[in-house]
Amino acid sequence: MVDSVFVMPGTVAAPRTGILRDLHSRYETVREALTRIDKAARELGLPDISTRLIEDVAGERPYSPEVQYLEIFAVSLSTYHLLVAEGVEPVAIVGQSIGELWALAAAGHVSVGDAARLAVARSRALTRQAWPGTMLAVGVDGRRAESLAGLIGHPHLVLACENTPRQSVLSGPRRQIDEAERVAEALGWPSVRLDVPHPTHTPAVAQAARDLLATAPRVSYGGGRWRVSSPWLGRDIGDEDPVELVAGALTAQVRMLHTVRALHAAGADTFIECGEWPVVTRFVEASVPGIQSVVPLSEHDPVAAVRALVAGRTETVPPQVRTPASPPVPATPPPVAAAPPVAARPAPTSVLPPPVATTPAPAVSAAPTVSAAPTVSAAPTVPAAPTVPAAPTVPAAPIAPTPPVLSVLAPPTPQAPVTPASPATVDHLSSASDADGQFAVVLTEIRALYGDYLGYPPELLGDDDGLESDLGVESLKQVALLGRVADRYGLPDLRANTSLLTVGTLGRIAQAVVQARGEATAR
Repeated sequence: MVDSVFVMPGTVAAPRTGILRDLHSRYETVREALTRIDKAARELGLPDISTRLIEDVAGERPYSPEVQYLEIFAVSLSTYHLLVAEGVEPVAIVGQSIGELWALAAAGHVSVGDAARLAVARSRALTRQAWPGTMLAVGVDGRRAESLAGLIGHPHLVLACENTPRQSVLSGPRRQIDEAERVAEALGWPSVRLDVPHPTHTPAVAQAARDLLATAPRVSYGGGRWRVSSPWLGRDIGDEDPVELVAGALTAQVRMLHTVRALHAAGADTFIECGEWPVVTRFVEASVPGIQSVVPLSEHDPVAAVRALVAGRTETVPPQVRTPASPPVPATPPPVAAAPPVAARPAPTSVLPPPVATTPAPAVSAAPTVSAAPTVSAAPTVPAAPTVPAAPTVPAAPIAPTPPVLSVLAPPTPQAPVTPASPATVDHLSSASDADGQFAVVLTEIRALYGDYLGYPPELLGDDDGLESDLGVESLKQVALLGRVADRYGLPDLRANTSLLTVGTLGRIAQAVVQARGEATAR
């Protein structure tokens, strides 16, 4: 039997409308968990959390950081109940940043209601402090990222998260992050800002941590059903007070890379993300190449995906022979894909988008998760050195959100300034006779934009080619390109459509542009 680890994402993109509809209808445990979260939310003056997640709710989503955190909690906990109901049992549960609180609730160390109340108390303490900092994901190892922070020399600019061998996150004041970003660019280190409600994992938020300790409701806690491995403690959680754990994590460094490697060394071979999109699992794949990772909610049929996993694990197979542990060697992720020669390029593989009802508009994730994100936090990672050929953790990771916390960063490609769509272009779009005509126009323009940026002949970029899986476009480049599309067509909200990063194709991006322009015209 393969040992599985459940991973809970931290601050990632707000979940899609209707994401939990099927799980809510199938599993009593999911319904009970959502009921408890809704009850806690109402007691705290917040709207029901489950309504938007199990129904197609029209109109604006009521937003606050507290609502976003509880929605992420609801998705994580519901996925956990799906897995357990279908016979998957974890050897451990790991949470990234605030995801550690979701892990404590799933494992039974704290009640669902208490976890929801503590998440809201944490959010409100951070909001009261209102620290004007930010977070920066950098495509280098933790040692180099820490050296970069030390070069700037501010006590609140620190290495916040070590997501993968080639992705770290700095947290600090905006001015110092600006300086770090400029130095990273000069060194050729890829970097991206993480859009998170509350920057954390720095001594700068010590005031919020003290506030949380003084004001958070005390909660009952005790032995849970599963072990919870903590990336900031560097060990399993024992009999610690949950309030003290959550407060302590606010200023602590999150070392997801080391936790993942320790669990793998102990026998864990499968990591299952309890979120919508691969955020933390991208950190896992970059940290332990060849590991099996599963993200049920990113599949067309999450339940079938989990049942297939269970069936595959219960087949009779010769037992694996584990070789003795060798001294730690830095993992070598798959090389960054450069633009492949035309003759050697494999035939395009069609990547089918998930159905509208269950596809996020990531899982940047994550990246994070930028995750999230970042939050922010399964793609090739980037070289750590400044000279690179032409992919967590997030929280951290990467997280992907907000763009999600990015799980993988790539070296930036020199680029010309974005030219907004000219009036002639806009008129040409508007005059297209129908949606199909507009789609064709936009697709041609986007194909040219992406081809120019990536150095590909536009005619070789297929509508359904996966940007990452088929074309090797790493996460940071995808973020940059989507931003260029958003600028060109005057659609700033397009940047938050994280599904275009996690399962992006040119056809899906063109369709999103046409749809967004149609909605803007209808207003």
